[in-house]
Amino acid sequence: MSPATPIREPTLRLCRWTYAALLLFCAAFPARGDSSFLVNTVPQNLDNFYHDLRERVASCQHNLAGGFYSVDNGTNTTSYCTNDPHRPSIIYLSGGNGTLSNMDIDCDGVQGGSQDDGRCSLGRSPDYQDATAFRDVIQSYNVGISDLNTYVHPYVVFGNSGSKPGWRTFDPTEYGVRPLSVMAVVCPGNKMVYGIWGDTNGDDGDKPMVGEVSIALATACWGKNMTGDNGYDGMDVLYVAFTGKDAVPGKNGADWAAKDYDTFERSIQGLGDKLVQRMRAGAGGRKVTSSWVVAGGVFAGGLWLAL
Repeated sequence: MSPATPIREPTLRLCRWTYAALLLFCAAFPARGDSSFLVNTVPQNLDNFYHDLRERVASCQHNLAGGFYSVDNGTNTTSYCTNDPHRPSIIYLSGGNGTLSNMDIDCDGVQGGSQDDGRCSLGRSPDYQDATAFRDVIQSYNVGISDLNTYVHPYVVFGNSGSKPGWRTFDPTEYGVRPLSVMAVVCPGNKMVYGIWGDTNGDDGDKPMVGEVSIALATACWGKNMTGDNGYDGMDVLYVAFTGKDAVPGKNGADWAAKDYDTFERSIQGLGDKLVQRMRAGAGGRKVTSSWVVAGGVFAGGLWLAL
């Protein structure tokens, strides 16, 4: 075998410039599920966490509560999981065996506005409720709205309540997750949306279900084919809730009265970035490879690439 040909300096320099340009491009132009709905690229540590869960047979680090359904005709193998049962910093959904959750559409709360195109109307959502679980909290903010709007606010339905005999329940507040706190939702294709914990699953159906979001959040991930009666069936969506009061934007930390999804999403991005940055390297301990473009070069995965 002949010896490898050394990479010439001009070629190496071109590769460095190209790599740096790609990093800048990814930072400046986030991925989009729909051309009119903002969605972020997945940060490296959260991407590692996502793929670690997908590649592990036992994709639940610590099971807090199980027996939930993600798909109506599926099995009750979905659980609420955490990274630390004693001092949890995150809670997420796992379907076991490398699966996570699907994404169904929740139309509850206020409707109307410029982005209301009828995809989440009463006739298309058989379990529609005119109020979300935390309407009273929203009203206490006195920010000009009476409740969350499914077309504007990217809210997540998280937690299960009910009083039917044998009904499976889970209350995230018992582990430190607070109403209207920021959540991270990872959709396949390197897409991430920051959402708000805005509603809970009740016992109005036949089974305790998980994996619902507002039409605004679903549209950001999958486009306008999402409707009140048509969601995403793949079991590869990750929902991450963060514990602690610092995960709550509160009255002044989000543009609650925004008229469109993009405006609201941008108002919680800064807080969402901070919450994701504090996550550990990954479920399976995979090393995080971070990259920063700095004047004069790129620092990537522990290597300095001079420009």
